[in-house]
Amino acid sequence: MAGIVETIQLAGVLIFAIPAAIAGIDFLVFRGEPLLGGALVGLAIALVAIEQYLTTPGDLPGAVASRAEDALTVEPDEEE
Repeated sequence: MAGIVETIQLAGVLIFAIPAAIAGIDFLVFRGEPLLGGALVGLAIALVAIEQYLTTPGDLPGAVASRAEDALTVEPDEEE
């Protein structure tokens, strides 16, 4: 279930990041404005990176539950 939610959140971020990246590339390549183009490309990269790596309050219950499960369950020994 969390995989579906994460995918939808990523799609929402990409709705804003892709046009910013395309505009940035346009400014860099065709219009000759490297400062604005670089800023837009950097913004697009930052949007996706923050969405992927930033822990939000909505992520905390899942992280706590995962750690609790790891602490409470015992892996069976592998027999060779």
